[in-house]
Amino acid sequence: MRIGSHQLKNNLIVAPMAGVTDRPFRMLCRSMGAGMAVSEMVASNSLLYGSEKTKRRANHQGEPGPISVQIVGADPGMLAQAARHNVDAGAQIIDINMGCPAKKICNVMAGSALLQNEPLVGRILEAVVAAVAVPVTLKIRTGWDKQNRNAVRIAQIAETSGIQALAIHGRTRACAYTGEAEYDTIAEVKAGVSIPVIANGDITTPEKARHVLQHTGADAVMIGRAAQGRPWLFREIAHFLDSGEHLPAPRVDEIRRVLFDHLHDLYSFYGEHTGLRVARKHISWYTRGMAGSAQFRHYMNRLESIPEQLRAINDFFERQLQCGERLHYAEELAA
Repeated sequence: MRIGSHQLKNNLIVAPMAGVTDRPFRMLCRSMGAGMAVSEMVASNSLLYGSEKTKRRANHQGEPGPISVQIVGADPGMLAQAARHNVDAGAQIIDINMGCPAKKICNVMAGSALLQNEPLVGRILEAVVAAVAVPVTLKIRTGWDKQNRNAVRIAQIAETSGIQALAIHGRTRACAYTGEAEYDTIAEVKAGVSIPVIANGDITTPEKARHVLQHTGADAVMIGRAAQGRPWLFREIAHFLDSGEHLPAPRVDEIRRVLFDHLHDLYSFYGEHTGLRVARKHISWYTRGMAGSAQFRHYMNRLESIPEQLRAINDFFERQLQCGERLHYAEELAA
């Protein structure tokens, strides 16, 4: 998989997810086998450049390349300025968000709302491509709703505008995250353009990744929600695509070690107060499906100090070890 001058080590990419794909999560997924990880979306409004949240999202210290930063907005000039700002801060790839279905994004005509205005899409893409010397990529959905699927036309506009890779979530904006991903639409997009196409949506297992690649003809797959609490999914998929064989499920003590390392990175990155709270959702994801996890999460979410949080996690995993060295997850737990 190649994006401009950047040769990725494989065709497995971490999807940008607001509130999730911070630097600790991106670096963890890269260490677990992902070929690239796209940042949380960064606002294009220059008034927000100095905010603590925006500065954290632009923090790539120690991160392996290529560093891909996603920007969001609806004004071509502001997005071009945001692209230059992030390249100056270390971005090696700029990704434009035209796929977010969140109301607060769509209500300002950004994210997937832009799919309703194809001329504006073209102006935005041309402005950003002209503004920076690094590759520009685009993330979209299949359309605004099922009556207005225009992903193929958007993809062709993107190619004409100089976009160097296109990621497509196989749902419309109206579908949000419900229903099944439309792999047939992704296949149509792939057949309609010559730039690399990255398939996204419902890729939860090694078998599903292989199926999506074969069915759509996509150059890569992008994985989001399925990697929450399961960052080793990337190495499992990579091994399966290479060999056709499955890696053993991770051992309980390895899951505990990965979780502890992740939490310490979060505490360091966010500071104790915020890190403790950000950690809660990750702990919930790592422990879902395990014996007694619901009761544990209810208790853990009330703890107000890092030592208490770590002690509770260690005790929980000690109980898991009494049930065996390995855990087995049902596919639906990764959806």
